[in-house]
Amino acid sequence: MTDPIVLLPLSCIGLITGFLAGLLGIGGGMVLVPFMTYILGTQAVAPELAIKMAIATSMATIMFTSISSVRAHHQRGAVRWDIARRLAPGIVAGGLVASLGIFSLLKGQYLGLFFGLFVGYSALRMFRKPQPSATRSMPGATGQLAAGGLIGCLSGLVGAGGAFISVPFMTWCNVPIHNAVATSAALGFPIAVTNVLGFMMAGLHVQGLPPHSLGYIWLPGLLAVSVCSVLTAPLGAKAAHRLPVAQLKKIFGGILLCLAVYMLYKSLRAW
Repeated sequence: MTDPIVLLPLSCIGLITGFLAGLLGIGGGMVLVPFMTYILGTQAVAPELAIKMAIATSMATIMFTSISSVRAHHQRGAVRWDIARRLAPGIVAGGLVASLGIFSLLKGQYLGLFFGLFVGYSALRMFRKPQPSATRSMPGATGQLAAGGLIGCLSGLVGAGGAFISVPFMTWCNVPIHNAVATSAALGFPIAVTNVLGFMMAGLHVQGLPPHSLGYIWLPGLLAVSVCSVLTAPLGAKAAHRLPVAQLKKIFGGILLCLAVYMLYKSLRAW
């Protein structure tokens, strides 16, 4: 049975990740996975399985965070629904490939290493000022379908909502940063739903799962984080239109670098 004391740090993490998801359109999963991996380890879950369950449970929380966040952004008219509609089909296809195929075949250690390296790379990008071309715009339908597939697949492998790719991609195509963050929040829902269904089916017959698990999804963690993240995601979305996001991204990038090092350390120790 899950120790009730564990729910307190999970709730605190939920408050933080919800705010970050609304503020930067990025960070929920990237922050949650390392902490969730550690907490699952305290519940006597094997290291390799803990990494997989942390990624899957993190993705499940995005279903709730994205709804709360995108509602706040939509009220400000910031969501580019035309872009979201074109990227969504590719996102669904890429998510299924990741959650039902690649995720099941890869060992947890490899997923942890991939997560650490990718988060480290994403963190370093936050210190760079993007250099968009004045003539660059979003690609056509085929290009956005392919971009959506890549976003959906990589999101499923790291348990994040895809903003670590979609926000830089959209800003590179001269979509204003606030629109990119808001549209990324809208894309989080199809990314999460697709991958979560795959994680549930792929993990149904896995041995060693902790109590109250649904496939790779750890329900106590999902409940605690989701309830709290839904409360703070709208606050982050409102703050995104008032605070100096460029400076905040640099601070957040430093935090992500520390978390990336931790995940690399945990993954290497699991061998």
